[in-house]
Order: sequence, then C-alpha cells, then structure tokens
Amino acid sequence: MNFFSYLKDDDIQYVHDASVEILQEVGLLVRNEKARKRFAEHGAVVDHDTEMVRIPSAIVEKYRAMLPPTITLRGRDPAYDITLPRKLPVIATASSAPDIVDPVSGVTRRSRSDDIARIAHLVNQLPGFDLFSISTLADDAPKDQFSLTRFYTAVKNCVKPCRTSVYNIREAEQVIKLGELIAGSKQAYWERPFINFGYCSIVSPLTMDFDSTDTLMYFAEKGITAYGTIAPMGGLSTPLTLSGMLVTMNAEWLAAATLAQMSRAGTEQIYNFLPVFADMRDGAYAPGAIEVGMMNSAVCQMARFYKVPSGGYLGLTNSKLADAQAGLEKGMSPLMGALSGVDFIVMGGLQDALMSFDFGQATIDNEIALMIKRVREGFGFSRESASLQEIKQTGPAGMFAANPATLERMHTATFMPELADRKLREQWELEGSSTIHQRALNKAMSILSQPNAAALDADVDARIRAEFKGLVAGDSTLPEGWQPHNVGNSTAKRERRPSRRRKQK
Repeated sequence: MNFFSYLKDDDIQYVHDASVEILQEVGLLVRNEKARKRFAEHGAVVDHDTEMVRIPSAIVEKYRAMLPPTITLRGRDPAYDITLPRKLPVIATASSAPDIVDPVSGVTRRSRSDDIARIAHLVNQLPGFDLFSISTLADDAPKDQFSLTRFYTAVKNCVKPCRTSVYNIREAEQVIKLGELIAGSKQAYWERPFINFGYCSIVSPLTMDFDSTDTLMYFAEKGITAYGTIAPMGGLSTPLTLSGMLVTMNAEWLAAATLAQMSRAGTEQIYNFLPVFADMRDGAYAPGAIEVGMMNSAVCQMARFYKVPSGGYLGLTNSKLADAQAGLEKGMSPLMGALSGVDFIVMGGLQDALMSFDFGQATIDNEIALMIKRVREGFGFSRESASLQEIKQTGPAGMFAANPATLERMHTATFMPELADRKLREQWELEGSSTIHQRALNKAMSILSQPNAAALDADVDARIRAEFKGLVAGDSTLPEGWQPHNVGNSTAKRERRPSRRRKQK
C-alpha cells in the first residue's frame, strides 16, 4: 500500500543526521544517576556534576541497529494478542484522564475505580478498540495501591491487552505480582506476560527525569513489554515549526531507544508520540490541532526509516462535549494517520484536552475506529470486483439493487454505522430527534447492563484479594439512575411534511 508522506528521502536522512548531531554535540540532561552510569559504560561522554550526557554518533548507530522490527502486546485472552506492525492499525483508548463525565448526572467529576471497571467492560465489547489504555485515574485508590488499583480493575474486566504507566518500580512490581496471581504462578505469567506498560522518560527539551527513566531501564532489564512516548509541545518545549519539533522529538526518541538497548539488546519499541502545539494566543494545550496529524505523517516516515512500528495520540480533542468540534478533531488526524501508515492509534473516549472521559464519546470513537480500519483495508480493486459482466447485463436504466450480487455484498462492500443516523428527517423526528451522543450513551448502557462475561473467575479474584488487603472492589456495575434516552419511542404526532424530493419535469 502506498502511504501519504511529506518528507523526501533526503529530508528523512537530514532529520536523522541532525538528531544524531544534537545528541553528540549538545546531549541530554539525565537526572537519573544509574542511567548516567549506564550511558558512560557504553561509550557516552558523561559529566556527573552537570548531569549532562553526550552520545557519540557511532554509539547511537550501534544501538539503533539492535531495535527489533515488531512488538507484541498481550491480553489476558491470547486470542486478543496483537503484534505490530500489521495491515490494520491497532487502535486504543486514550489514557489517564483525571475526570469523567458522570453518565447519570452529565456533570464532570473525579474518576473512581468503579468507573475504570465499567470502561474496561465497555471497551471489551467494542470491536473498534484493540487495546485498553486505562482511560482514567482512580481517585478512591488506596495510597499505596494507586497503579495496582487501575490495573486490577482494568484486567479484571477486559481480556484485551491493557496498559498504562506507573510512577516507580515498586508500583510496577505490584502490578506484575497481580499478573502472576491471575496466571496462577510466577512461571505461568512469565511464559506469557500479558500486562503492558508505558512510560514517558523524556521531558522535552532533551531531559530524562528520574523515576520514568528508572522504569525504562527496569522494564528493559526484565524483558517486560513496555514502550515510551515522546510528548513535546511546539512553541514551548520545541521550536514553533513542524520541522524543528520533528528534529527535537527524533533526537529524544533515539536517546530513549538507545538507553533501552543498552539495558537489554533487542528491547521492543514503538516510535510513539504525543506532539502538540501550544496555541500561542494564550498558551493553551491543543491536542486537537490538525498539526498533530501532520506530525504523525512525518513520524510514520521516520519509524519506517528505523524499521520500528509507529504510534501516536491522534483523534484527541479540546472540545468538552461530543459535538461538531469533537467530531472534526477526532476524525481528521486519525484518518491522516491511517493514510500515512501509522501502526498504533491512541484515540478513544477522552475530551477536554485529555482531562475527561465520556462513555458516549468512547462509543462514538469506536465507530470512528471502525471507519479508520475500513480505510486501511484498502480499495480491494480486482477484475472480479470491477463487475464488468454485471454492468453489461444490467444495462442502461437498470437497477443493481435487484441483482443477487448486491445482496451478497451488502454487509461487506460498505461500512454500516450503528450510531451515525441515515434516516429521512421525518423518520428521525418520529423516533425522538436523538443526537448521536444520546444514541451512543444508550449503546454503552445496553452493554453495561449485561453481566460481564470477561470478568475474572471468583477463585482467581479471591487469590488476588488475599494478597492485596484493602483492594477496591473492581466490579463493573451499572450506576444507579442511569436511564436510556427516549430514542425510537416517541408517541408525538407530527404533521406530515410535503415530499422534499425534486419532481421530474
């Protein structure tokens, strides 16, 4: 498949060369002493007093050659394991919003563990999402079980791959213990480790912090499935140009990938990014900007240059509602990513610049995800599908709807949305004049009203709860008072309108 691209081959080489030049001549500020020592042991120039690390170009080239071309993200059920790259992009929910739009009151509030349980249950049943990147924080988590609470409620209710970041190695070890308890033994878990982690070891510009750099090295050393994300902000932490952001971000990604390979050769990586541009009128964080999609196109090209999977936070929005702004921001950059060959899209469920999750938005985003995959399936052109004989046989003024071939193809030739409305206005009005958000909330409620067949077995859950005292309940239950919107049950009589179809003259 031919992908859309901005950069010529010479441009790609220049970005790489410029990035290597920055790492060699400018270097990075590395806060973590263990990381500085590791860089030094592998040939970097380190000044422990200033915490600066400069990486010679030969060192960068040596370790980037060790990058494997694929990464596998595993779920509790191996049927949902995914290996990137593949033909269709892997699509995930976006993660770590502090707030949630309460589905009963419609008011935004702090998210709790029971919200994560419901979101996990929903994502498990939405076919557009391949991975549950844990969507929210948990305000009710016990102080010493914050990340454990998030992973427990997620993995308890979803068999697809689950991932998020942790604060430190102690939290990571808690979560890995959770995986061992679910698997039944330490050996069984490590034969197929099904918990996935993320980290952001780079603070733009060109800084590696302490804790997340510590977890980067820990994950690599232990062979734990994890990948980093680079999150620059154009105009604040990078130059205010697409090219300047790309060079800065690429240098940062190369530095993190180099440290991962120094920690264990062959550590799997994704060239994953969350680049946003500040709205320089007021400094606003703008993840819904079209430039995010444009940057993704360039990142896809750089990832192919390095022969690693590409990923990006696309389809994010600054809108506070599932409105037209959310629709255009959530539609444009993921589609651009799909056309540019992105392997991994993090997009679902969040609004308000990653600050809040909405059940209706997640269900709408599932439909967007299915459309994106339909685009990447391709045109499917063939001599057979060109249907020359059918066209000849049907002839002028013929009706293709009556052909058996049309009936055979009706569920495969085009994507049939469940939430997007295609009825005549009169029918839509008779059925209650619903919005797509109302229909999406109804679908979410319908899913969450059913028992979660993916939930952990009771004996496994008992094993976990015996190990971790005071753990949250972690069950997916429908919130009291959540009622369906009146869609399709309107009894109001409406005057029949004259036909809007043009009369033939």
